[in-house]
Amino acid sequence: MPLQVESDDKNPTDGSILRANTFSETKHEISHFEIKTNFPFREFSFTLADDVYIRYMSFQDEEDWEETVIGRVPHKIDIGAIYNFRPKDNRMASAGQFQPQEKELVFDIDMTDYDEVRTCCSGADICSKCWKFMVVATKVLDIALRNDFGFQHILWVYSGRRGVHCWVADEIALKMSVTARAAVAEYLQLLRGGANQNKKISLNSLRLHPFVARSISICEKHFKTIILDEQCLLEDNQTWEKLLCYFPDDWQNKEVLKQEASNLDGHGRWELVEEYCKEIEKKRPQLHIREEIILHCLYPRLDINVSKGLNHLLKSPFCVHPKTGRVCVPFEPHRVEFFDPEKVPTLKVLVDQCTNIEMTTYEGKNKKQRTRKDHKKTALRPSVDILDNFVEKLSKQWKTRLIEQSGKT
Repeated sequence: MPLQVESDDKNPTDGSILRANTFSETKHEISHFEIKTNFPFREFSFTLADDVYIRYMSFQDEEDWEETVIGRVPHKIDIGAIYNFRPKDNRMASAGQFQPQEKELVFDIDMTDYDEVRTCCSGADICSKCWKFMVVATKVLDIALRNDFGFQHILWVYSGRRGVHCWVADEIALKMSVTARAAVAEYLQLLRGGANQNKKISLNSLRLHPFVARSISICEKHFKTIILDEQCLLEDNQTWEKLLCYFPDDWQNKEVLKQEASNLDGHGRWELVEEYCKEIEKKRPQLHIREEIILHCLYPRLDINVSKGLNHLLKSPFCVHPKTGRVCVPFEPHRVEFFDPEKVPTLKVLVDQCTNIEMTTYEGKNKKQRTRKDHKKTALRPSVDILDNFVEKLSKQWKTRLIEQSGKT
């Protein structure tokens, strides 16, 4: 277990909060002051060498953050909520007063949760074949978050090893209560139960919810390629037996289906499933056996506890994964099919590239001369551009909001 430390700040500042709502007198000069003042109340955590874990870190501004990162060289950085006290001053708050106020709505999808439906890899391993599970998950969730909930500012990030993270940064998402977050997470969670539960979904309804029907349509487009051609999942007799649990217990032809499928490959078995499903659903139209199996194999497997809570931390984009050396890079959901985790820049590649880049001198806010290498001259440029575009759109929304608010005062 990592050693956990609350904060190593030796000189905590006053725990009181000075909330400022003052804007520039001219609309054209409205700054991000309201957004920036949230930064000192944002929690960060560092994982240092020897698994030393420090929570409740916070920083006055970008320079404070940068200097600490350079000085401490954390192996991993996690981002948490915005609190009502500066996180580094949390011990100065009375019992129960230190509470999270805002946080992005986040989702964490881990490839290990797909081990029962993938045959190419297991555990922490990942390849181009099983990455396609993440492709489907990204498509299903991104469309649902945009179409069903109206979210616009969504950042997708490769975790650096075996999964993806999703950050929803709309203002309404930031301010959602735990109850509201739980409602969104429960809405999106179709599969229930762990690896020991064979049947994870039941669509016992004459008419499917539009969200469910759309998810089936997305998964169905990838089913034959991923499940039948590449994973050959139905050829594994143990998995085949588990999937047969989706047929009703009182269905008399289950043993006949087993017998007929015994000498068939995956494609042949799936054709039998489709044939028998049509027969069953003529008499019992509320059953959707074929669709349940498709969702069982491909629907996103969510850790909804990550999404529900306000005090959960998630790995920061552009961290370097300590096991793989790969950078946690953002990717575009509409181009997720073309994203290859095996081609993600590694720390070694970036170090080699940086050795050939000249240092650029710039001035910080305190006029101190600093130097920095141009990261946009490395393999990170496409990923940085994605983040810049995401931030720019988010910034425009906040500017518009501030202009509207200033016009009412």
